[in-house]
Amino acid sequence: MATGIASGSGQLHLKEPVYWRNSYGKAHCRSNVILNGMQNQIHWSSWISKVLQVHRSKYPQCQVKTNWKSYRGTIKSCQREGSTRYFDFAVIGSGIAGLRYALEVAKHGTVAVITKAEPHESNTNYAQGGVSAVLCPTDSVESHMQDTIVAGAYLCDEETVRVVCTEGPERIRELIAMGASFDHGEDGNLHLAREGGHSHCRIVHAADMTGREIERALLEEVVKDPNICVFQHHFAIDLLTTQDGSDIVCHGVDTMNTETQEVVRFISKVTLLASGGAGHIYPSTTNPPVATGDGMAMAHRAQAVISNMEFVQFHPTALADEGLPVRPSNTRENAFLITEAVRGDGGILYNLDMERFMPLYDERAELAPRDVVARSIDDQLKKRGEEYVLLDISHKPKEKVLSHFPNIAAECLRYGLDITQQPIPVVPAAHYMCGGVRAGLDGETNVRGLYVAGEVACTGLHGANRLASNSLAEALVFARRAVQPSIDHMNVSKIDHSASSWWPRPVAPVLLGDTVLNKVICRTREVRKELQSIMWEYVGIVRSTSRLTLAEKRIKELELKWETYLFQHGWEPTMVGLEACEMRNLFCCAKLVVSSALSRHESRGLHYTIDFPHVEESKRLPTVIFPSQLNSSWSSRQLHRQQIC
Repeated sequence: MATGIASGSGQLHLKEPVYWRNSYGKAHCRSNVILNGMQNQIHWSSWISKVLQVHRSKYPQCQVKTNWKSYRGTIKSCQREGSTRYFDFAVIGSGIAGLRYALEVAKHGTVAVITKAEPHESNTNYAQGGVSAVLCPTDSVESHMQDTIVAGAYLCDEETVRVVCTEGPERIRELIAMGASFDHGEDGNLHLAREGGHSHCRIVHAADMTGREIERALLEEVVKDPNICVFQHHFAIDLLTTQDGSDIVCHGVDTMNTETQEVVRFISKVTLLASGGAGHIYPSTTNPPVATGDGMAMAHRAQAVISNMEFVQFHPTALADEGLPVRPSNTRENAFLITEAVRGDGGILYNLDMERFMPLYDERAELAPRDVVARSIDDQLKKRGEEYVLLDISHKPKEKVLSHFPNIAAECLRYGLDITQQPIPVVPAAHYMCGGVRAGLDGETNVRGLYVAGEVACTGLHGANRLASNSLAEALVFARRAVQPSIDHMNVSKIDHSASSWWPRPVAPVLLGDTVLNKVICRTREVRKELQSIMWEYVGIVRSTSRLTLAEKRIKELELKWETYLFQHGWEPTMVGLEACEMRNLFCCAKLVVSSALSRHESRGLHYTIDFPHVEESKRLPTVIFPSQLNSSWSSRQLHRQQIC
């Protein structure tokens, strides 16, 4: 991978001298490559228009009652040769962004939706609170923008914020037209809730299961579309890229069918990355098990620009199993989320002595943005030596609590806790990546033919901290905005049927034998826990330079030790297995987070460091990381060599 990207068409253009951080390395000063530290502020969108130029002229929780098959029906223009599939569009991810995009581009070509597990298993399906949109006459786009920018610690891009806040309401109406059912008030209008950081009631919701309802509606539409094929249990391994002069071009993706271990290659004219976040770099996360940073890592290895990875949002209120009357018998794969809307509806945070503490930290108290609330809880836990705090909504009418939060009430009651009578034990957990693959206003990246939407993308909307319920709105808006440029690119592109032979194929490690393979898997699971422990201990809610530096060192040593173990046991660089590839991606994302955190010498939003405890106006700039040829580890390079066209 190239350390810097040469000037030329479709590449990164920036005249001003700027600072960059060699991936996982030290800061240097150089032109044409970027990182936090630019002396002259550059507007995100105007910068993006220069930086992310794409040349188009030359080239069951969600109960959807259907029998999912990898191939449904016959698609005339969809072709297959052995283990290679050819599509106009490849969509990696089956959450709100991927499905909404697929439904639109399917009007113009064949679409493969590639999903790691069951189609409904996505971050979208676990989203409780709702979608933020200006739908009340007393609210305004300007007010929503201001709330977003304040929550984002003034690192948000104003043009991106305006786009999402302006186009969001129409995207909600489209969902309703598709059959999504949201809560209505007694007056027949949509019931709009309020959450932390919002100055108005603007959260459209379906009780406390909004994401599940949206996923249901979208999947039902996908089932009916003859131009869309859903490939479930297909794990995306690496993007297929070539170098065309100074351009990097995406031609599709290699995947592995995790049920058959078959490697399946998808060749496509356009690829949308909508694979979600990387919550499982931490030991406790509200994300589903599939959120292992696969898309971010693949994009980084493919030389896509990555931005703002230091801003990891810890949701303040995940259910603390330690405080339940009856402890769950098994360890959860992901923490159970207690939605922001509980505090928006009047929930109060107490320590274990039933002392309300949020007013001591912020005048907005429980309605402060998530970063403030999470740090406040973290401070209480450390000062008092306790494992959790309490969130109490029991002072509200029982009927209202049960109607607004039926899912939370049912989950807590399973373990002997009645939320209408007792406070809920809560603790912060990793929840959302505000950083990701750098995207322009149409979801374009610096890799030609590759678009991004959803949590995997960094659009500039969230800045240093995401405002509650803005994520689903962003996913809807950017999935829709990526449609037309994708169609334009598709129309001037052709499928080269010889392309499938351009890259060597990954192989399943069957030659290792079951005994060796089981040892590798067992060791990989141990390493995963070690990495998660390092990230929580040294790269958590409150950070320091010394602890980040130690994390960087320990992660590098752990990765080298793990890779050495693999290769000593016969593993080869082209071998792929689910556990090993996930581990590869977790290492990649963890290093991106640490590297970005070390580069930001201030405390802003979700990134708080005791060595630089204040906001510095001169550093109000995004952090950007490019790939580097120095990244020789398995997690940081593609399995295949980049092809030259």
